[in-house]
Amino acid sequence: MIYALLTLPPMRKAMSRFEALPTGLEGLMVVQRKMARDDRGQFGRLFCAEDLQILGWQKPLAQSNLSITQGAGTVRGLHFQHPPHDEMKLVTCIDGSVFDVAVDLRENSKTKLQYFGTALSAENQQAMLIPEGFAHGFQCLSDRATLIYFHSAAFHAEVADGL
Repeated sequence: MIYALLTLPPMRKAMSRFEALPTGLEGLMVVQRKMARDDRGQFGRLFCAEDLQILGWQKPLAQSNLSITQGAGTVRGLHFQHPPHDEMKLVTCIDGSVFDVAVDLRENSKTKLQYFGTALSAENQQAMLIPEGFAHGFQCLSDRATLIYFHSAAFHAEVADGL
């Protein structure tokens, strides 16, 4: 048998793996992942409760979903859940690209019915952090797009709705 001795790099002090980019709608932000890169490739966190807590994610992770959409121009959304099952979402495109949109539906919000949209793609390593009280949807910009959603509440068909 042949054994190789690996030399590991020194451990670094933990830091936030995400940078928040404001959108102009309170609580809604684009999250830029900080990727570690070397000659082997890259590594980054999709979800980290400790780091995202600073950005407003206060509840446990209740559900994660995978969405595969075929066809440029295909639209999904705009979906939301009514209280008591309203949810915070972290939406990430891991393959292809989409134009992602969130609409503020909060009753007492200064930005009620205003929206924000941005391109999410595997290349830009960005995600949309969507607070409770927002509707969410996207349009596929590539022939195929794969998204991962992290939710603070499980899906409940009886309170699911859309615009």
